[in-house]
Amino acid sequence: MVAIEDVCELIVDCVNKTAPVVDRVTPYRMIRTTNVRNGRIDLTECRHVEEATYKTWTRRAQLQVGDVVLTREAPIGEVGFVTQAEGVFLGQRLMQYRANPKVLDSRYLLYCFLSPALQHQFGSHEGSGSVVSHIRVGDCFKFKLQLPPLHVQREIAKTLGALDDRITLLRETNTTLEAIAQALFKSWFVDFDPVHAKMQGRAPEGMDQATAALFPDSFEESELGPVPKGWRVMPIGDAVEAVGGATPDTKTPEYWEPAEHFWTTPKDLSGIPSPVLLGTERKLSDAGLKKISSGLLPVGSLLMSSRAPIGYLAMTQVPMAINQGYIAIPPGGKLSPLYMLFWCQTNMDSIKGRANGSTFMEISKKAFRPIPALVPSQAVLDAFEPVTTQLFARLVKNEKQAQSLASIRDILLPRLISGQLRLPVKINQSGECNGV
Repeated sequence: MVAIEDVCELIVDCVNKTAPVVDRVTPYRMIRTTNVRNGRIDLTECRHVEEATYKTWTRRAQLQVGDVVLTREAPIGEVGFVTQAEGVFLGQRLMQYRANPKVLDSRYLLYCFLSPALQHQFGSHEGSGSVVSHIRVGDCFKFKLQLPPLHVQREIAKTLGALDDRITLLRETNTTLEAIAQALFKSWFVDFDPVHAKMQGRAPEGMDQATAALFPDSFEESELGPVPKGWRVMPIGDAVEAVGGATPDTKTPEYWEPAEHFWTTPKDLSGIPSPVLLGTERKLSDAGLKKISSGLLPVGSLLMSSRAPIGYLAMTQVPMAINQGYIAIPPGGKLSPLYMLFWCQTNMDSIKGRANGSTFMEISKKAFRPIPALVPSQAVLDAFEPVTTQLFARLVKNEKQAQSLASIRDILLPRLISGQLRLPVKINQSGECNGV
């Protein structure tokens, strides 16, 4: 066992003040605590700053690929691995660790920080803040970790890294699949590309003749502006069924035991990598399910969080009940739940604009249902559905595999770090684990 300060060549606590950000894209991005999750750093949602700010904030230390980042407040104990360092710097409440390569492998350090042993050490500092719990800077130098020989560290990091790399590839593929479906929705139902092409006497791009024939060749006025001729505008509540849920009394055990039926709150959607929900944190008993008027929603229902925050979206992959923090759209309406997933993504600003509330903003079913929506012809919807359903089926399959691999990684990680499980552990080309 060694102290972290004895095996790192650099440990830096980041400045305790807010960097001035700008409302435009620059080459310089600030990593906040919200960007650090589950061993990774998401640079897509970073704030941008001017070059002068970047130079000021990196005088003490610039990031390097392989550095490990730790959040010491709001939240405590999230960890990230730096894979891109150019033009990036750390904001408040973050610690930067750089392994001494003579004694410590940088990716092994990452997995040490993700292990239950280190997470327990991080959590043991909760309550040290008067308002918000945090890890004291001085304690960030004293964490203890197991230090096997360097070649063992590298093999452990390689084994766990193979799983993480496969998970990353699957989820990057899912991002592409979702983007393809979103692009098709936008082309057909937002930009009306096939209609414009036919008006100009052109064949719609990337579309066979039979599909192109389904689209009109002109527009007509509506309350939403010009829309393809023959398509209707109606309140979304007339096009789909929108239902809510409830929370049975949590102090009544018979509502929760035996736990038989999936029951979801918007917390289940926080941080999900793809808009699919494969399971839930809690389950209800038969008696608890009877307390929810919407009952058990079928597979393929769309969930949208309606408060705290508004706008989480996911398609259910198992039958489940919902709490009062959702508006759910089950199958059976004029517009399918999968179509509505992309419709909600496209119209989220309008949805949020109808929210209100004194404690927190909420969009009620009463406020949601009157939102005007364009309903295309059934023939066009029938052409859209198989394409997106196939893309989404691949996405769901990938996410199931990613979650399975993540479970394997989470089982292996503490055993490898503690020495309870010894290598070799074989990882095949599919990212599946053999020989344990």
